Amino acid sequence: MNNLCIDVKNLNKHFGEHHVVKDFSLQVAKGEIYGFLGPNGSGKTTSIRMMCGLITPDSGEGTCLGMDIFTQREKGNAANLLI
Repeated sequence: MNNLCIDVKNLNKHFGEHHVVKDFSLQVAKGEIYGFLGPNGSGKTTSIRMMCGLITPDSGEGTCLGMDIFTQREKGNAANLLI
């Protein structure tokens, strides 16, 4: 059984010519707590929004509790995955 609650790999996001998130990967096991630290404009909020399925990455993949975050987003269920 997979112990990962969140597993995202190589997420990328561009806004126009700006590559705001480059090859972001993160694995969070059940029971772990993580925080995001960094300067303004470093991609923290964009990364979290991609993991929640609120915005679609240009590339990469992600699962939450074994469910594909981006497929569930299309079905309208992504908000329930990370709550």
